[in-house]
Amino acid sequence: MPSETDLPSTDLPSTDFSHPLPGAVGLSHLNAYEWEAADGVCGGTPHLHLVCTEAYVVTGGRGAVQTLSPGGYREVPLAAGSVAWFTPGTVHRMVQRGDLRITVLMQNSGLPEAGDAVFTFPPDVLADPERYAAAATLPARTGPLAEAAARQRRDLAVEGYLPLREALSAGDDAPYLEFQRAAARLVRDKVPLWRELWRAGALAAAERTGAQLAALASGDPSYLTGSASYDTGPTRRGGYGMCGRRDEYELPGMTLPQRDG
Repeated sequence: MPSETDLPSTDLPSTDFSHPLPGAVGLSHLNAYEWEAADGVCGGTPHLHLVCTEAYVVTGGRGAVQTLSPGGYREVPLAAGSVAWFTPGTVHRMVQRGDLRITVLMQNSGLPEAGDAVFTFPPDVLADPERYAAAATLPARTGPLAEAAARQRRDLAVEGYLPLREALSAGDDAPYLEFQRAAARLVRDKVPLWRELWRAGALAAAERTGAQLAALASGDPSYLTGSASYDTGPTRRGGYGMCGRRDEYELPGMTLPQRDG
């Protein structure tokens, strides 16, 4: 859904977040997948984020988001104007029920594209980092190979997701908690890079606000002389994201390009 995102390549994301969006959030647009899964549900690839809260702002169509959390299983209806968000550790699955279109807001800008997402693959896949990476990474950004791999990845994640949902619905949170632990083990080595991106993006944005407040309190608004306006448009359309076809902005501090491998 973050973000709606893939595993990182060997290229490190840029930390030049000179002109980030408000709060240094990430931004992309999604048309939810219409592929039918094994349980008859059309939609995206279930996954969680480790340190990023994600929000869906629905701009058209209808559908739902299914979530797994310590509170249990939920299915939240989505329609134009709906806003839904989920905190780190919440498994989420976008459901397509008629031209569902969403703008995704992702905390910490580039962290999802740096690996802050783990798919709900079966436990044997999660236990093997190389096997996980092979299943999670797309061979191309666009084209038939990318589509086939994205659909295969979605189906494998649904295979692991359904037992988690069934157990949690029955009051057994052990499989869900073990999935969270497996996800944390998979990403542990990425934490130094994430810390660097967080410091350059979200933390720096918050610190700028602190400095501006201090300047105003001292009666010095001179920082306002550096004000400016910016605009852009999507730099890639129709890529294969986690939950749907994705329009993205390849700008540091906005939404970094998906790391498809």
